[in-house]
Amino acid sequence: MSARRKSSTESPAHGVTFKAVLFRYPGKGGWHFAPVPERLAPPVTHGWGRTPVRATVKGTSWETSVWRGKDGRTLLPVPARIRGSLGDGDAIQVKLEFGL
Repeated sequence: MSARRKSSTESPAHGVTFKAVLFRYPGKGGWHFAPVPERLAPPVTHGWGRTPVRATVKGTSWETSVWRGKDGRTLLPVPARIRGSLGDGDAIQVKLEFGL
């Protein structure tokens, strides 16, 4: 086991936990997203660059997908019902579980 694995919360069989800063996609009705660090991003498993995951933010879990954007970033959409009053520029703790 590498030192990086020992000191992080990564577990490929179960998922990953990380901190992210929310950003709002520009435009009317733009969604809020949490960028997934590149080193923790799951491989793309479905069309349109998406991978199904179970996400947990603020103690609430839901099934969704992360998407690999054209710019190479992997993004988790975080709906209003999950983030509450949090928005653009706010930091959150995210847990992603893979293999759904």
